[in-house]
Amino acid sequence: MAEIKYDKDVDPKALAGATIAVIGYGSQGHAHALNLRDSGYDVVVGLAAGSKSWARAEADGLQVREAKDAARHADLVSILVPDQHHRSVYETSIKPFMGKGRTLVVAHAFSVHFKQVVPVPGADVVLVAPKAPGHRMREVFVEGRGVPSLFAVAQDASGHAEATALAYGKGIGSGRAGLIKTTFPEEVETDLFGEQTVLCGGISELIKAGFQTLVDAGYQPEVAYFECLNEMKLIVDLIYEGGLSYMRYSVSDTAEFGDYTSGPRIIDDHVKDTMRKVLAEIRDGTFAKKWIAEYEKGAPTLLATRAREQSSQIEQVGRKLRAMMPWLPKKGIAVELGRSADGKAKEEVHA
Repeated sequence: MAEIKYDKDVDPKALAGATIAVIGYGSQGHAHALNLRDSGYDVVVGLAAGSKSWARAEADGLQVREAKDAARHADLVSILVPDQHHRSVYETSIKPFMGKGRTLVVAHAFSVHFKQVVPVPGADVVLVAPKAPGHRMREVFVEGRGVPSLFAVAQDASGHAEATALAYGKGIGSGRAGLIKTTFPEEVETDLFGEQTVLCGGISELIKAGFQTLVDAGYQPEVAYFECLNEMKLIVDLIYEGGLSYMRYSVSDTAEFGDYTSGPRIIDDHVKDTMRKVLAEIRDGTFAKKWIAEYEKGAPTLLATRAREQSSQIEQVGRKLRAMMPWLPKKGIAVELGRSADGKAKEEVHA
């Protein structure tokens, strides 16, 4: 069983008097910085000169400095820029100031586990990974609650790295919900696997395959969209609230029977074999090398695929139908209209 820690298990002295530099002010960065600040810690945000997030962080009442200056004077440095930027940010703005008595925090183990970031020997290196998007993490904290986080230690030079990780987790609010002990390999390998085979890659391809099967069979694209994409939220919400059993309780007996009889025919042994291959490529570093090489070339495959997917039939039909749904949040519309295929707008979300 997993080892889970709560606020009561945290040493209140572990980060007493510490200055925490949060490098990045995007989805995760803003939530970490604000939650830590509101928990009573001395927080400084580190950004690149000219960052569009600079004014927003200052408007939120935070100290802001260039990343190198923020890291120079911090006891603990939390690097919360996108994975592909960890290496350059670490080498230029963090590494020169890491050493005995300093702690490096990451919210995803990718860069450390796959050696994009190679920590100096004298520093502690810990993981605190909230299991929610940054905006939700902040909302829940303000409500007086917290989201669960995973925590782990990769390097314990001081002998009390775990206590530091737990105190940081408490500071962002996760001690209220639960801090689950893991390892750097387990966190990154399961995270990448879940994204690729189920949460992003798997579900996207399943939706597209279902949609195309109905359209090819002569059904209206609009009807296919509702059946294979739009209603996905209804089912996922039920699963999120009470697991698979609650979803099956909530749907019709007809739907439940079809779940049991047809589901295993779609997700069959061939799919499971492919999942095992994907997991093996994650564990041996094949995927990490592929993504790093892709990014270093300017991400041509990513950008071309993004542009092609945005212009696909299912996306075109979806834009038309969502315009008929005034109750939907406007965030999706903003992304559709504002994010071009070059990825710049997406970058700003995470910077």
